[in-house]
Amino acid sequence: MRLDVPQEMPRRREIAPDNRPPSDNRKTPPVAPSTPVQQRLESLQERAHNRQPYHPRPRRERSAAARAVPREPGTRTVDSEDTRRARRVPREVIGLELRDEEKKLLTELGRFRVVRVEDLNQTIYDGKSRKLENDLNYLREKGLVETQRVNLRHDGKRRTIERVEVATLTKAGRSLLIRQGDLPKDQTVYAGLVKPREVEHDSQIYRAYRKEAERIEANGGTNLRVRLDYEIKAQVQKAIYAERKADPKRDMGEIKQQVATRLELPFVDGKIQIPDARIDYDLPREVGQDQDQGSRTGHEDIEVLTAAYHAGHLRSKAQAGFRNYASASDRATLTSRIDDDSHLMENILEP
Repeated sequence: MRLDVPQEMPRRREIAPDNRPPSDNRKTPPVAPSTPVQQRLESLQERAHNRQPYHPRPRRERSAAARAVPREPGTRTVDSEDTRRARRVPREVIGLELRDEEKKLLTELGRFRVVRVEDLNQTIYDGKSRKLENDLNYLREKGLVETQRVNLRHDGKRRTIERVEVATLTKAGRSLLIRQGDLPKDQTVYAGLVKPREVEHDSQIYRAYRKEAERIEANGGTNLRVRLDYEIKAQVQKAIYAERKADPKRDMGEIKQQVATRLELPFVDGKIQIPDARIDYDLPREVGQDQDQGSRTGHEDIEVLTAAYHAGHLRSKAQAGFRNYASASDRATLTSRIDDDSHLMENILEP
């Protein structure tokens, strides 16, 4: 016998209570990234929203006793930041007072662009290195001087790298030195390094100058001025340009020879020889010389020779009549390169 069992009707599945729409197999389109302009606008809006209101500080009123005391310009004492330095009265320099040694230090750096610290120690501070160190620290803090250590040339004779400390003026130091007015009007003042690779050579110019200055002053020369090769080259180029502009068809060799004669520079092998530095100075008046004739002047050209000079360059410098200087390590190398013309190196002096 067969029994019929009643079956329930299938139920429909209800949607989940999270109210999500039925899936229709369509992907949601990606959101386009914001452009840099939109990002900037959103950043500015957020910054403006979070900006705190500005509240100015209340002005501090001076006391009645302080207002009653009149202020006299130039008499207010200034406490130095360095506890080892005495209190200063800024009378001679606007905003800053300098001692004689500090003024001399700035002057030498301005005239020669770069000087070794050990040379400053010997010529200005008489070997008192502690005093020089204190002054350099003070001038560095004021932003007037910069110092750095450089490596000397490494050749076969130097088995170890030798380092020296050099000093230069900053632009602020140059401006202060010019405002002081202690230098002659025709003295150019330099600041910063132009050719870092030639620091060793350029720093020796000051040593050569000191040797020549002693000889010039011993012969009665005064009011020494210095012109470095930068300034002399500029004068030569300016004079050549003016001559060519006046007569473009004129021979260049003739122009150079005329310019060399005018500027009292030697003309060797068709080239104007320019020294590393020229020392201009005043000579004492001769007996019976009229006051209206002015003072007599002279000059001396100095050249610092290094082992990098080739034989042809050495002959040109020697024939130019410059006062040539070379270090002890370079002198032997230079002499061996011109054995056949050893008489040309008679004027080499040890700086």
